[in-house]
Amino acid sequence: MKIWPGNPYPLGATYDGGGTNFAIFSEAATRVELCLFDDDGTETRVDLPEREALVWHGYLPRVVPGQRYGYRVHGPYDPSRGLRCNPSKLLLDPYAKAIDGDFKWDQALFSYNFGDPSSYNDADSAPFAARSVVINPFFDWGNDRPLKVPMWQTVIYEAHVKGMTVAHPDIPEDVQGTYSGLAHPAMIKYLKNLGVTAVELMPVHQFVHDSGLIEKGLTNYWGYNTIGFFAPHNDYSSFGGSGGQVQEFKAMVKALHAAGMEVILDVVYNHTAEGNHLGPTLSFRGIDNPAYYRLVDSDKSYYYDTTGTGNSLNVRHHESLRLIMDSLRYWVTEMHVDGFRFDLAAALAREFHEVDRLAAFFDLVNQDPVVSQVKLIAEPWDVGDGGYQVGGFPPNWTEWNGKYRDSVRDFWRGEQWSLGEFASRFTGSSDLYQDDGRRPIASINFVTAHDGFTLHDLVSYNEKHNDANGEGNRDGESHNRSWNCGIEGPTDDAEVVMMRERQKRNFLATLLLSQGVPMIAHGDELGRTQDGNNNVYCQDGPISWVDWKDSRNFDVLTGFTRRLLELRAEHPIFRRRRFFTGEPAGDSKLPDIAWLRRDGEIMTDEDWNTRSGMTMTVFLNGHGLPERDALGEEIKDDSFLLLFNPLDEDVSFTLPGRDYGRTWEVVANTADPLLAGRRRTAKAGSQKSVMRHSLVVMRCRY
Repeated sequence: MKIWPGNPYPLGATYDGGGTNFAIFSEAATRVELCLFDDDGTETRVDLPEREALVWHGYLPRVVPGQRYGYRVHGPYDPSRGLRCNPSKLLLDPYAKAIDGDFKWDQALFSYNFGDPSSYNDADSAPFAARSVVINPFFDWGNDRPLKVPMWQTVIYEAHVKGMTVAHPDIPEDVQGTYSGLAHPAMIKYLKNLGVTAVELMPVHQFVHDSGLIEKGLTNYWGYNTIGFFAPHNDYSSFGGSGGQVQEFKAMVKALHAAGMEVILDVVYNHTAEGNHLGPTLSFRGIDNPAYYRLVDSDKSYYYDTTGTGNSLNVRHHESLRLIMDSLRYWVTEMHVDGFRFDLAAALAREFHEVDRLAAFFDLVNQDPVVSQVKLIAEPWDVGDGGYQVGGFPPNWTEWNGKYRDSVRDFWRGEQWSLGEFASRFTGSSDLYQDDGRRPIASINFVTAHDGFTLHDLVSYNEKHNDANGEGNRDGESHNRSWNCGIEGPTDDAEVVMMRERQKRNFLATLLLSQGVPMIAHGDELGRTQDGNNNVYCQDGPISWVDWKDSRNFDVLTGFTRRLLELRAEHPIFRRRRFFTGEPAGDSKLPDIAWLRRDGEIMTDEDWNTRSGMTMTVFLNGHGLPERDALGEEIKDDSFLLLFNPLDEDVSFTLPGRDYGRTWEVVANTADPLLAGRRRTAKAGSQKSVMRHSLVVMRCRY
């Protein structure tokens, strides 16, 4: 087979209509073989003839989309120096746009013999390895354009491609659990009617199921174990792994955009699926181990790990940084996604030991004309020393606000002394973000996420119940700040059931009316339960899927969520672009926000530290908005009162005086979700009874 010189750029396999250019980086290699596979698995090897700027490359005419391939990299195998080249291992292209098949766990995938880590294993791994695939890069995007929904208008819905769709009765069985399933009209209609503006997909980069999980009959359901940073995961494709997953993913994005919803990807650039020094050789390890992985300086046979997964990507090396940036740009320019949520983002800021917000990765993102313009969300922690960095990311980033989650959970389970912290989180966490010029949109607010209890389980369990994971209930967070309302787990006790439903509505109402950007975990508004398991990373089954049939029992909760999202969308007072000041704004003589006792008087410093101070009225001044619309006109809104009662007793509130508003109307009540009560309006200075563990929202009529 004759191979032409080709070009060193772009990296990966690039089809141009007449053939395919192959290019792969490796400083460690002395020779690189390109391996092509026929449909029957027959392998043909050809040496890449050129090496330029540490990139090996060649061009093969008449190699077309659908061609399966891999690499064998020759070079030194000296783990003590960090070098692990082994040409007996078939390696995935780090820039593969699609991957076919998966890994069938066998000793041949490892570069040592089991039981003897110092040995050298030269068994051929090809029979057990996944294959890279040449893709067709052409797609009819039509009129698709970036939606660029402002963050202050954004409502994020965290979803799992399979878990969201695999059990939906209105989605055809052949596309359930796939990208096409998520793009099905039934799913799009549901999300659109709910009020979602962005779907945040849990990992869709090609990932690997750990051998340890497979041996237990489990899988890596969540997908935080990436091996292909450019390839859509093939298990989520109804077309299989021959390259059609790329077209299917693009069609999904196009359909969601057409419905006005953005697509955000949960991405895992902090580590790969190759694990520690005892892990398999699947791709990066065998191509250029010290370029792609952070190694222990004193002994390069070991990996520096701040992720808890066995390795950390080497963000001190130009090639790892190029891989990350090329991947991000590819997903924006070619796949049309609208943003990224970075898993364990603090690990990307560790050029040395400490987390550094001035690390090269952030510099590259900030100056990149493509990546800097999409939504950037950090999970602001990792497992290393000093890894908890909430509030510590650069100005153009937003962050999962773990302090918001903890504070809101504590408040609604009646934890004393939580009021001041709750007030900060409810108003956008200015203590975390204001100093460096950021605004409330820097805070991605959430009460639950994929990691931890669902909303239903948060109010149903005091303890985790993770025995199904096969780790003796040792995995998962033990301090969940949850409250089971009196009984652990399922119950027919009507009083407990009503309390749990009210608590769910309390959490959702607080989340959706807080300043910042709300994120709902998929199925929370449908009453989804994981039976008390707060770590279903390995559970691919009904326990982790949305049960659409059972969701009909929670129509009241779903409708309540929808109405709250409508309220948020209609009233800019709930999505301010600037922090509250506590001072008069605009033409109003009243402050933009006021904190009142249950008797209607302004709270004192002493009130913030008393048990009775747990109940409060929050006044939001609709005439005190500092923002202007697109034409520069002043924005005015209705004013609102929010009456919070997290106590285990009914409380009578006195509405504030006429200066705040003469007549108030109840627009939401977590104790009366359908607003079936007769008395919907109340006058200034009158009494308003608020049921125990509930929240009442009132709008100023005049």
